[in-house]
Amino acid sequence: MSTDVAEILEKSRELDRLRKEQEEVLLEINKLHKRLQATPEVVEKAGDNSLAKLKNLYIQAKDLSENEVKVSQELLTQLDALLPSGPPGQQRRRIANVVLVSEGNEQKRKRMKNDSDIPRLSPSLRNQLDTCASLKGEQVAARVTAENAEKDEWFVVKVIHFDRETKEFEVLDEEPGDDEEGGGQRKYKLHMSFIIPFPKRNDLSSVPEFPPGRHVLAVYPGTTALYKATVISTPRKRKSDEYVLEFDDDEEDGALPQRHVPFYRVVTLPEGHRQ
Repeated sequence: MSTDVAEILEKSRELDRLRKEQEEVLLEINKLHKRLQATPEVVEKAGDNSLAKLKNLYIQAKDLSENEVKVSQELLTQLDALLPSGPPGQQRRRIANVVLVSEGNEQKRKRMKNDSDIPRLSPSLRNQLDTCASLKGEQVAARVTAENAEKDEWFVVKVIHFDRETKEFEVLDEEPGDDEEGGGQRKYKLHMSFIIPFPKRNDLSSVPEFPPGRHVLAVYPGTTALYKATVISTPRKRKSDEYVLEFDDDEEDGALPQRHVPFYRVVTLPEGHRQ
């Protein structure tokens, strides 16, 4: 076997290895895409590296693709050098066909990669966005403090608009403020993860009930602020529409007084709540 032919075979093996590695990387990319489509909220959790991992996979796929193009060009140059000079013959036409097939496969891979870049909404996320869009004009619980704030501040606000593209709410705090700016109603733009809808007040039967001992987030009586509280008694047990709650840091004369709060002003306590 001549040196030229040996080098061509070695390039072919290298090309095959690069393509197999690309297939493995694309498989990992597709797996991660499916995971993010099914549970997009994971990227907002502290310590999650899904997006960084996805970026690294795309960089790896790009490098492999560029190496494949380089090796393919070197291989074609070596093959072309072995072909006899003169008018194109059967061998040259065969090489041209191989080049066309290779280019066609490359375009196909590019289309597959581009298609995978198009975000597809999972049914659960689509339903969540529909629910958010339906809240226009409704009062909801909203966290108005940033991620890095020492404490989480939650208020009752009114939904003005929901943007499905940015997944952001525009809300209005209807209660006049008492800060140094002279108070007045304030507007906020908040990500959907900062919003919790209240239960519908006209249908107690469809609302899940928090059992005694459960920690919840509830509107403190006489205010529009929500605080962490513990359930003492439930509406169904009392045959009313109110919970009996004990709010944290609500101590009076060495004890926590029991407060009555309507069920439609009580929501799930967010994970990692800081008060």
